[in-house]
Amino acid sequence: MGLLSLGTPLPWDQARELAQEVRKHGIEQFLHIWNNMKDRKRDRLLWGDEIEYMLISLDHQRRRARLSQRGHELLSLLQVEETESLERASRTGEKIELEALWRPEFGRYMIEGTPGHPYNSTVNDLVNVEANMKRRREIVAQLMDENEIILSVGSYPALGSGDFFDPPHKANGPFSRSLFLPDEVINPHPRFRTLAGNIRERRGSKVAINMPIFHDLNTPRPFVDPAIPYTRDLFPEDKEAREGAALPDHIYMDAMGFGMGCCCLQITLQAPNVDQARRLYDQLATVGAVMMSLSASSPVFRGYLADVDCRWNVIAAAVDDRTLEERGQVKLAKDRFVIPKSRYGTIDTFLGSSDGHFKPEYNDLELVYDRDIYQHLASNGIDDLMAKHVSHLFIRDPLVIFEELLKQDNSVSADHFENIQSTNWQNVRFKPPPPNSPIGWRVEFRPLEVQVTDFENAAFSVFTVLLARAILAFGDLNLYIPVTKMDTNMERAHSRDAVLREKFFFRRKIYADDSSSSGSEAEGEDSEADKDQVVEMSANEIINGSPGFVGLIAIVEMYLDTVVLSECVRRKLDTYIAFIRGRADGSIMTAAAWIRSFVRSHPAYAFDSVVSSEINYDLVVALDDIANGRRQAPELVGEGNAC
Repeated sequence: MGLLSLGTPLPWDQARELAQEVRKHGIEQFLHIWNNMKDRKRDRLLWGDEIEYMLISLDHQRRRARLSQRGHELLSLLQVEETESLERASRTGEKIELEALWRPEFGRYMIEGTPGHPYNSTVNDLVNVEANMKRRREIVAQLMDENEIILSVGSYPALGSGDFFDPPHKANGPFSRSLFLPDEVINPHPRFRTLAGNIRERRGSKVAINMPIFHDLNTPRPFVDPAIPYTRDLFPEDKEAREGAALPDHIYMDAMGFGMGCCCLQITLQAPNVDQARRLYDQLATVGAVMMSLSASSPVFRGYLADVDCRWNVIAAAVDDRTLEERGQVKLAKDRFVIPKSRYGTIDTFLGSSDGHFKPEYNDLELVYDRDIYQHLASNGIDDLMAKHVSHLFIRDPLVIFEELLKQDNSVSADHFENIQSTNWQNVRFKPPPPNSPIGWRVEFRPLEVQVTDFENAAFSVFTVLLARAILAFGDLNLYIPVTKMDTNMERAHSRDAVLREKFFFRRKIYADDSSSSGSEAEGEDSEADKDQVVEMSANEIINGSPGFVGLIAIVEMYLDTVVLSECVRRKLDTYIAFIRGRADGSIMTAAAWIRSFVRSHPAYAFDSVVSSEINYDLVVALDDIANGRRQAPELVGEGNAC
């Protein structure tokens, strides 16, 4: 969850006055990193994953499942070994070997787990990923009470609905001022509550999240949420719902916690050098929407079935701190820019690389960027694309400023840079090396929804890494599409059953000398415009290929054919690839489709879109049984892939 500094967070009225100072020093910190690290080369292709989990308390007698506050308590226990190991290493110089690292997330009920050290760079080591993920789940389980479970799923179905929190609290906290979420759901680290409060204060209102309701047979038309306490008058913002923030035929949510309280799977990859990191950033961004549609796992919000399968737009709205001026709803007067998107969204500009595939017309979005920062970067030797990327990120204000970290040595610190960088939550993130660190240039792949089982999470992680390796290995591979088409793809990927029902914009020819996808070979060589053509394809066609189009799986398999592998390793990797193939062609359900089917087939479901506490309990128990191998679900994970 971005930069986690300790200190005294400043309230928004003070932080706002210091925003320009933080931006100024953040840019200087970036320049120091760039000048010191731009020529760094030959870094190993190390990588790691991040899985976010929810801790849930089960009351079997009353058939209730509630999010547990003990997630934060367990986190402190999980971090003891790391803390002791670091202290011991500082005294003795010994190397630290940990199975897993644990970090806080926005929700008090959430835990983030990563491998204890990056995975090695060889393809053979990819078969260790699933075992490490299983071990992480076991480590947490050893600390849980008998009535607790740890679950990896995109959205908790009952978050903000009824008796969803253990122990219960009233929704009357001053940070979120939510009608549904108590501030106690927020991690007590000072960063998180300050984030929630400052987003609301900067925006000038609560966030307004509206996800379309899934209209079932008995769902009212129009659907007007009966659980919204329209008459509450505790905070000035309470009137927003009744004044139009809550839309008919939508599930209304009003706090950052509804978005950042969801869970995801993220992959961070180290590139050999900055140029290859730029290549990974651009090429992986174009496949994000398709991969999100395959990994969809979030069909229920606030106790209602939604007409979406992913959490993406929920989070985008949950952290949308733009003012009325920045949203273009009133004329600019106090603010600097009209900003088309939330902080959370697709990238707005490609970075380009030395492979020669980038063309200016791919950056077809009218980019909003700070021209003063751009000129300063350009005058200090930063190329046009990188300068625009950074100056675009820096149109945002820092949301949390710690008083103790205001004064820094810009030559050895990156805190001010990361303050803004880490609160631009885009589908891929370009990550410069931290100062005084062995870590190199990295790219974070962010669109994936977390999966129920460790097998699924390993499959998506391994496939993403293999695709990234293929991108680096095959210099003639070109996946560029215009940025605006990427925006459309992400919107489509968010919808219900997108993996089966939607078409995504994708490049028709993905190799420089590709004639296989022409369809008009007899007419001779294609023109440059024909080679650059972008067409609409299904996820199945993009992943598995179609007549005239090779498909991403074939690219991964071609890469694997260049690597010396044992038969055992190749067989395991083929299992993961087969799972991805099945998700794309529809023979294996997404978690979102499975959850929706479970709810609609439950005896207590009234076909009114309502996911009651009884249904939620049975659903959570079923997902836990699948995750731990007590229930077989080949329709979700594929034949023979049970945990």
